[in-house]
Amino acid sequence: MSIGEEMMQKLLLSVILLCAVTAVAERPAKPNIVLLLTDDLGWQDVKCYDIDKPCPMETPNIDALAKKGVLFRQAYAPAPTCAPSRCAIMSGIHPARAQKTHVTGGAPPAPHHLTGWNMMSPWYSGRMPADEVTLAKVLRRHGYSTGHCGKWHMAISHNAYPQPEDQGFAWTRHDRGASQPMRPHRLAGFATDKAEDPYRLDENGFPYHQNSEDALIFVRENKDKPFFLYYATWLVHTPIHTRSEALLDKYCEKLGVKRPENPQEWKGEGQTNPFYCAMVEQLDYYVGKLFDYLESTKDPRWPGHMLSENTYIIFTSDNGGMEAHPGEIITDNYPLDKGKISLMEGGTRIPLIIAGPGIKTGVDSDVMVNGLDFYPTILSLVGAERPAGKYFDGCDLSQLLLKDPTDPSLVRETDGNVRDTMVWHFPNSAALESSIRIGDYKLVHNYNHVNNPKVQELELYRLYDSAAGKQVRVDIEEARDLVESMPEKTQQMYKRLTESLTEMKASYPYYNPHCPRPLPNKEKVCAVLSHKQTSDSVEVTYRQNGAKVVRANLIYTLNGGHRYEEWFRTPAALLPGMKVRAKLPKGTSHYFINLIDENNFLRSYPEVLDEATKFKSKVKYSEKAVKTKELSPGVPHDR
Repeated sequence: MSIGEEMMQKLLLSVILLCAVTAVAERPAKPNIVLLLTDDLGWQDVKCYDIDKPCPMETPNIDALAKKGVLFRQAYAPAPTCAPSRCAIMSGIHPARAQKTHVTGGAPPAPHHLTGWNMMSPWYSGRMPADEVTLAKVLRRHGYSTGHCGKWHMAISHNAYPQPEDQGFAWTRHDRGASQPMRPHRLAGFATDKAEDPYRLDENGFPYHQNSEDALIFVRENKDKPFFLYYATWLVHTPIHTRSEALLDKYCEKLGVKRPENPQEWKGEGQTNPFYCAMVEQLDYYVGKLFDYLESTKDPRWPGHMLSENTYIIFTSDNGGMEAHPGEIITDNYPLDKGKISLMEGGTRIPLIIAGPGIKTGVDSDVMVNGLDFYPTILSLVGAERPAGKYFDGCDLSQLLLKDPTDPSLVRETDGNVRDTMVWHFPNSAALESSIRIGDYKLVHNYNHVNNPKVQELELYRLYDSAAGKQVRVDIEEARDLVESMPEKTQQMYKRLTESLTEMKASYPYYNPHCPRPLPNKEKVCAVLSHKQTSDSVEVTYRQNGAKVVRANLIYTLNGGHRYEEWFRTPAALLPGMKVRAKLPKGTSHYFINLIDENNFLRSYPEVLDEATKFKSKVKYSEKAVKTKELSPGVPHDR
């Protein structure tokens, strides 16, 4: 071999080796995803979100994450309660469109109290449909290891069907860990350093928390593959307690408060609850362990790099902070108004931090974003195509994140228009409301306004002033109602809200004919005269008492009497002669007929139990419903 040939071979070998090294050095095409969804964490419960009064909670790990990515100050949950937000995030479908607007669900429409409430919530679904094309299903098809740990609650019960393994997760753990209720109360049973203690304190004085350990186990087991971890913390949901006595004492001293004499109470206003402050710091500590692991662990798929360098982290909450429950003040979302179970800003505005490869660090963004945006955004970040026929109610934020997180023009609807509008629908609980935000303004529609001096039908607030091209805070407190001074703006926004809810086929609350308080046209509600059932259909005859019946529904269950008894809704036909006919779906075991008149009163046949009575008596709805003549075997709705 000549000297020239030998040199040529060495050069060729060097090129091959250089190409091989370059190929190895390239970031793997499928980045890891960690969706970290906390429970009831409020907008002002995290130190890095301080805007007026300083937050007493210490959250160094979450604050550090914010410096590594983008902190969104106008991020919103899809709903003001847990289950609808979780379903919306995992499905990409708005709660109003999905008919999943509140916790639990899957029950016949019934007033909370038979005679105490003017209105009742409509029927709403108990869960995501089992065949929903979830984010987990798509990522799993795209080659991802999919894992869930912690809270699920996307069905009528934590353990009811469908479970994570039915919705695309190959790996799932539910353990509540240190969030388990303390016995006999929260001032007893603190964790110790004894080996046999299931909540044994670690070297830093924090109780062992299985939920945190489960997240680490999944990442350890799957770090050599692209992974999607849905880490749903049980913290900081009730019960409000801490197993770390030292942490409780720390916040008592910091806040200048004493332990309560009654362990079940806390009456201190604002953010003075030492139990809650300790819980928030515990949350920060546990998620910090995952952040530390990603930062300190080499990436098997990318030699010379750490897992954190190819992992997107989305840290957020399912709804606004829960400000109080009977006997206890938990936190305060001030300057935002109200909290969980309300569509005011305190109930829907949430902390959101997104960090990962290509995302600028240390950015504060005022761009309006929503949990509905996560699904399409994650698909773009991992290079996965949108499933055929899949509809999204959110927007893809990938361009916003990778180009300029402060530029709202980078968030666009599917038609190409810049998004400036968001809608919420919560026809449930005591709130009974819908809302819309368009740019700087927000409108709230209260349904329970008739003969209710404490509630007006519409409220209008200007949250910000962007007229000069820069967003300036005006009234995020929602303290100055502009309905009377801006009637045209009010009606324009109300029209947009109505159009949006109509397009999504939203369900609305009904008036309660049993309420003793005066309600217009209550005396005109229809009465059911007779009922007959054939093998596969039911017919009801009714008498109109002055108000026309405009629609009817069959409310039915396939598993009446079961532990997880679940009810569904299907339209019934209005026939001449004041009759209603409905076909019974195969397997129906029990049913009700709902008649709704032109004034939006609902008449149920048979009369359904109100929620308060049902809760006290433990009677199931099926015990008051019509039982089918031949009880067909229903489809099981649990595992």
